[in-house]
Amino acid sequence: MARPKCGRTRLARVAALTVALSALALGGCVGGFGDGHAARRGAPARAELSPPAEVPLGNAPAPSAGAPLTPAAAGSNRIGTGAVKVALVLPLTGTGVAVGSAMRNAAQLAYDESQQPDLTILVEDDHGSADGARDATQDALKQGADIVLGPVFAANVQAAAVPAKAAGKPVIGFSTDASVAARGVYLLSFLPQPEVDRIVDDSVAAGRRSFAALIPETAYGNAVEAEFREAVARKGARVAAVERYPSGAPGPAVERLARVITGAGATADTLFIPETAEAMPAVAASLTKAGYNPARVRPIGTALWNEPALFALPALQGGRFASPDRTGFSNFSGRYQARFGAVPPRVASLSYDAVMLSAALTRQYGSQRFAETTLTNPSGFAGTDGTFRFRPDGLSDRSLAVYEIRNNAATLVSPAPRVLAKPGT
Repeated sequence: MARPKCGRTRLARVAALTVALSALALGGCVGGFGDGHAARRGAPARAELSPPAEVPLGNAPAPSAGAPLTPAAAGSNRIGTGAVKVALVLPLTGTGVAVGSAMRNAAQLAYDESQQPDLTILVEDDHGSADGARDATQDALKQGADIVLGPVFAANVQAAAVPAKAAGKPVIGFSTDASVAARGVYLLSFLPQPEVDRIVDDSVAAGRRSFAALIPETAYGNAVEAEFREAVARKGARVAAVERYPSGAPGPAVERLARVITGAGATADTLFIPETAEAMPAVAASLTKAGYNPARVRPIGTALWNEPALFALPALQGGRFASPDRTGFSNFSGRYQARFGAVPPRVASLSYDAVMLSAALTRQYGSQRFAETTLTNPSGFAGTDGTFRFRPDGLSDRSLAVYEIRNNAATLVSPAPRVLAKPGT
């Protein structure tokens, strides 16, 4: 996916992308790092990870039903006995315990599927708090951790980053709050910014030139609106109108926007609605009541739309949204269920990714395994949810697919690119 140039204004806007974890808990199954052998252009000699893995380990078979679990699966605070120590900071008690426990299981699965790498994963409980995250990180660093994976929540990532930076160790956090990203503090998550870019790019490529938007008055809405306006302008299209509405009360905003999205005189050909699955039915009902026809003005959205409950809404038929490819997580979920007997939350694959990445870099780069130049390899890494890379500012780029809603289902219309565009393009 082509990436825009990032000036100071853009970085400020990206830093404002604050998203609730429950809304955007997305991840992927990193696979086969370093196994690809195809040539690539212009990559530094130190980075041999692109094009990304030829055969993702995310498709590896699950262990047999009789495979013994390591002590970690029974509650130990360590996974593995390798020479390289990696901290995994999660909420194993307190706020977020269900997510933390699933992410710990996913880390175990990654360790086993990466064929017992030379890692010791120090599993630390942050108790769902910033103070707990700081203390857990300090404890792991005292034990010799070379990198910190996690925490999950934004404030906890910030707290963990303080001792990690003091020790000169990188952090790969799982928060979706872009404002906590920084040099040496990388976010392994899906931010809304590339989703907005991808769906606007797809729309313009399909001949759409005039965009309207219905945007909720939330922190997410604020950040996404800024990115939406910039993306439309960058593609040489125009924003015909934008209306904001209080959460749960879209009716008046829809009425104000009706002049540009309904009837023969509609001046917009695309309607951007960055709304959650829970709130979308009310928005869709208001649009239908106002006479909105999605066949005339195409609705578009972000990965928040990737919920089957939305696929039958009349106002979204023919609509499109950007999202990670869904096949990879489905494969990961199947293996996780076979191993642990439960369906993993979407965010669980983030810790799987992080452990697989740690194992692969340890195998390939020796003492430079977690160096900034290694982690920010511009060619990126192959994940089951698509290719991703860390940027020097701590944010991440991801390859995304575009899906179209039709016949009560979401159909892939534009696959996620395997190779990321050159940074800054």
